[in-house]
Amino acid sequence: MADDRPSPTYPHDAEPPQHTALLVEPRDGTPAPIVDTDGLRAYSDRLASGTGPIAVDAERASGYRYGQRAYLIQLRRVGAGTALVDPVPLEDFSSLAEALTGPEWVLHAASQDLPCLAEIGLRPTLLFDTELGARLAGFERVGLAALTESLLGFTLEKHHSAADWSSRPLPESWLTYAALDVELLIELRYALGTELERQGKLGWAEEEFAALVNAAPPAPRVDPWRRTSGMHKVRGSRALARVRALWTVRDGLASKRDTAPGRILPDTAIVAAAQADPKDEAELFVLPMFGGRSTRRLSKLWLDALAEVRALSEKELPTSSAPSDAPPPPHRWAEKEPEAAARLARSREAVTALATEFGLPQENLLTPDTVRRLCWSPPEDGDVAGFLRRHGAREWQISITASALLGALSEPSAPEGEPAAE
Repeated sequence: MADDRPSPTYPHDAEPPQHTALLVEPRDGTPAPIVDTDGLRAYSDRLASGTGPIAVDAERASGYRYGQRAYLIQLRRVGAGTALVDPVPLEDFSSLAEALTGPEWVLHAASQDLPCLAEIGLRPTLLFDTELGARLAGFERVGLAALTESLLGFTLEKHHSAADWSSRPLPESWLTYAALDVELLIELRYALGTELERQGKLGWAEEEFAALVNAAPPAPRVDPWRRTSGMHKVRGSRALARVRALWTVRDGLASKRDTAPGRILPDTAIVAAAQADPKDEAELFVLPMFGGRSTRRLSKLWLDALAEVRALSEKELPTSSAPSDAPPPPHRWAEKEPEAAARLARSREAVTALATEFGLPQENLLTPDTVRRLCWSPPEDGDVAGFLRRHGAREWQISITASALLGALSEPSAPEGEPAAE
């Protein structure tokens, strides 16, 4: 990946220390958040005139708000310094989008931040994901703080990672934490790039990063209510319909109030009500989590939803599982399709051996879902490489795994002197 990057530098232009040090303050101090269009335009101009990659991060309010929007955006580039952008009062991000188009972005766990950045029109054209790069390089600990400690000699505190970033004003300590999240990203990018190149994996990483840049938005989930925690305890189609009804009412309330659904009614309460099917307030209020003041005020909504389920016909009830083109769970294969189960065991063994050989997690070498689909319905023409390509595998993954998987799909030869299995 060609760029005009400067020589790698360590924080404060010093050589990496022999012992780790806690980094508590950005080298240029903590900037005040940008809250108006003029301020955003001024920083965008500095960003555009800077050099090298741009460190990018975003803070959301998971667990507090309904969606996954960005409530703070952190940026840093050589020649531009660090900026904290408050997107809440801003409406026009065009100047920032223009400055961000072209240069490489450096993010940690990019798949978490890219959707909320895309919501306001910020999309990368080049990308380096330090978490994904670390996985490919075989690091066991791939958190940002762990990597800056092991590669750069600086430790970052992560005690505000689960904060409510939608609250205003943001405390100074939170802003300092946010600025430090991009303080070392550029240095970390170069350190990981050097290590990936040393291992002969830089090309692999570049394929992975390009796939992130070009990935289509995720398709809406089918029956999202089925992801309710504790669903395995719910038995019967009508009980499933009660989960669906309560989940739908809760989701509508959460969207309207812009609050996390679990703060209105926890999943455990939905499952308990689906199992008990309370008919009135007396029966409802004895269930876990339904006795609180805020939940009691909504009792009519919960009871009406449950009453509607009782009126549903059998045809209107949900099936035991969502429609899917995926193979059945592997634990059922031995009974249903023993040959497929044997293929899966051999293929998993092959992927495990290759992942160990190349020093990376199995799921980064090939996704478990792709392996399962291949073993359940192998290509009739034996074109394993084509199958993997159609299911989103990158060329580096195909070059490593296709031959071994083709062998694993074949019936093993009987040892010499023993009859072949019928």
